[in-house]
Amino acid sequence: MKDTPNTAVKKELILREKLAIQRTHLANQTTFLSFLRSSMYFLIAGLTIPNLVVPAQTGIFEIPLFSISALLLITGVINYFRNQRRIKNSEIHIGNYKTEYEDRE
Repeated sequence: MKDTPNTAVKKELILREKLAIQRTHLANQTTFLSFLRSSMYFLIAGLTIPNLVVPAQTGIFEIPLFSISALLLITGVINYFRNQRRIKNSEIHIGNYKTEYEDRE
């Protein structure tokens, strides 16, 4: 059975929506990796402080750097899973391409 112009448009819209969801998944992963990278930078900075500062003063610099690192990691994980849940919830608004259109052919 040939696609009617209306069916072809609906297929194209559904494909665009699914591709948009995939791009959103990738953006969410990229954001998480950015949080992870920043957290690692602060962790490494905290680990190198003893080589740069007098040992008696290392705690002044290490504690804030380690705290920021942990805070960034926790924030990144929470942000990732919150956005992942939102993305999953938004997928229900996309029609089921196979059952709605391919079964008719």
